[in-house]
Amino acid sequence: MTTDIPRVERAVREVSTAPAVATLEAVAALAGVSKSTASRVINGSPRVTEQAITRVNAAIAQLHYVPNRAARNLVRRRTQMIAMVIPERTAAFFADPYFAEVIQGAAMYASTTDYTLTLLIESEADAEKTHRFLQSGSVDGALLLSHHSSSATYLELSRSLPVVFGVRPVDDLEFEAHTVDVDNVAAAAIATQHLVDRGRTRIATITGPLAATAARDRLAGWRSTLEAAGLASGSASESALELVEEGDYTPASGAAAVERLLARGLPFDGLFVASAQMASGALSVLREHGLSVPGDVAISTIDNNSFSTDTKPQLTTVDLHTSEKGAEMVKALLQLIAGEAVERETWIPIELVQRDSA
Repeated sequence: MTTDIPRVERAVREVSTAPAVATLEAVAALAGVSKSTASRVINGSPRVTEQAITRVNAAIAQLHYVPNRAARNLVRRRTQMIAMVIPERTAAFFADPYFAEVIQGAAMYASTTDYTLTLLIESEADAEKTHRFLQSGSVDGALLLSHHSSSATYLELSRSLPVVFGVRPVDDLEFEAHTVDVDNVAAAAIATQHLVDRGRTRIATITGPLAATAARDRLAGWRSTLEAAGLASGSASESALELVEEGDYTPASGAAAVERLLARGLPFDGLFVASAQMASGALSVLREHGLSVPGDVAISTIDNNSFSTDTKPQLTTVDLHTSEKGAEMVKALLQLIAGEAVERETWIPIELVQRDSA
């Protein structure tokens, strides 16, 4: 075997003449400041003069200095990682576009920062494993997103780790949780009021799982709107407030719930459904029973996604701007990590999207 001597010599010369990687010491020497001053400038400390900032930044540009983020993070005890935790069954997570939209918004915002977003789908079987991971120092903070009340188990964790919830985890407002959410009472009220404005007087509802605060809030919004419109009166057997069935945000549960409503024999000409997934299932059952939408039953719902647009007729809904919610969750969490003041509750704007179902 022969060796290509000229090629080896060229490689040695290239290595020996390659520019050295700029160091913090070199930046400090060129700027005429101490190493600690240069470090403070690079780390954004306010304890430096404008003159020092100008000189250090000029030296950084001249030397093409790249800060050692690993070393900086070690000093700060930061990982530059945040976790989005979804305490849901895997099947429910992949079937529900709500999660994808929130995660997309969160990921897009995180991509504009130095932080990396990691996703943890937690089933009941590995809840403690997830808790241990979050408490191990592997991430700088966590985002909690779930339809169910299981996220409340993270309230204690939020006392030692920056945590932002995507829904209010419990009704007890004494817990100092940071939440980014929509006003679910208002969302349900807007959707129900639209049915009232369309002249519907017997308005039923299909709720989400009532163990969750968001579902209870949407039920409260429906109820208060009917009461304000004077549509909640009547005998106990005929009261519009009895026209309630519970689902679990899946199309199948919406279909089953409307079957139960129809089996009661109590007429209704309007239906507020707490999610577009359930509304799509309910719509198919109403048509199977020979009821036209919106002729016989007008439908309004919540969530502006494919489940509201892939139906015939398309569903009138309240847009919760879920992608914006994901971005605001990350923004709030990074502010908490940085030690900045953050509002306890951040509300995402909502709006009615009128289509053909009501």
